[in-house]
Amino acid sequence: MSLVEVSELHRVFRTAGSAADVTAVNRVSFTIEAGEAVGLVGESGSGKSTIARILMGLERADAGSVMIDGEDRLRRVRNRSERMRRARSVQMVFQDPNGTLDRHLTVGETLRRALAAHRLVDSRSAARARVAELLDRVRLTERHGRAKPHELSGGQRQRIAIARALALEPRLVVLDEAVSALDVSVQAQVLDLLAEIQRESGVGYLFVSHDLAVVQQLCQRSLVLFRGAVVEQGPTERVLTAPEHAYTRLLVASTPGPGWDPERVVEARMSFTQRMTVVGEEP
Repeated sequence: MSLVEVSELHRVFRTAGSAADVTAVNRVSFTIEAGEAVGLVGESGSGKSTIARILMGLERADAGSVMIDGEDRLRRVRNRSERMRRARSVQMVFQDPNGTLDRHLTVGETLRRALAAHRLVDSRSAARARVAELLDRVRLTERHGRAKPHELSGGQRQRIAIARALALEPRLVVLDEAVSALDVSVQAQVLDLLAEIQRESGVGYLFVSHDLAVVQQLCQRSLVLFRGAVVEQGPTERVLTAPEHAYTRLLVASTPGPGWDPERVVEARMSFTQRMTVVGEEP
């Protein structure tokens, strides 16, 4: 059994005052094995974050199934105990840690509260030891633990967000554009850290990103989304170096690099958009 099994996932948003519904997720299916990193790739509006939010229970699905570690994640939670158990199995790291870290708490207190809420430590000394272990796991020190979020750099705050996710020892971590707001050099450090954590802990990742270079560095497999549908999937190296679908080729061509021609990319994008707007044409 795979760690994550998503089948025919479907989500439609009905906009008040609009005659047209918006299909955000269109019959999407994929799996994630234990210890595997899978990338969801696509531009804004492709459905990446909606899928991530459904897996986290932050958004409902209209149809389909989501099994994580053998549990139906679309079934309504019956009580607080079940909700807490679900939270321990799947954690999320968002793009902006400022929106998820309490600016009034020190980093150490933030981590201690996460541990206490889930009753993962039974004494203050055990909590201190676990916090020190988590800080070391993300390459930070006790000095960082005494700081408040505004006293840290963006990269350090994101490491704290990762540490808080790891505190619950989840089987899956969903990372939604988790490095897109960081400088390139800091991105590389955080990606290296995530890869190290994956190797040593066996945690699975669902990595949501529009940045192909980032996905290529971390993910073993990738799915390319266009208008809510998967247009291509497979080993990341193959998908990004020998893409089969026109949209994937367009994404690859849009990435700056040697010989990159922005005018040619714009022309290709316009041509692709025109083809996709033809009545009845599927992605």
